[in-house]
Amino acid sequence: MKGKITALLTTAVLALSPLALIGCADDGKTDIRLCEVTHSIFYAPLYIAINNGYFEEENIDLSLSNGGGANKVMTAVISGSADIGLMGPEATIYTLTS
Repeated sequence: MKGKITALLTTAVLALSPLALIGCADDGKTDIRLCEVTHSIFYAPLYIAINNGYFEEENIDLSLSNGGGANKVMTAVISGSADIGLMGPEATIYTLTS
């Protein structure tokens, strides 16, 4: 009987332990690193959203960088130094043939 109670209590503690992390401090912001191939009129909606603070309203901390070429943007995304890459399909073709 004592073993069953111990097992039950251990199971309850293990099941509820992830809930202890819910109250951990977090600023609530999501950091996103976006790398673009070049400044372009095609990305105008992105620039408008940044300037109007739409990302900040959604608790997104967006850092925008210029990759200087599709192959460099693709490299940044693959290596993990950028989360999102804005480029044309030529980077995919280049990467697949290299």
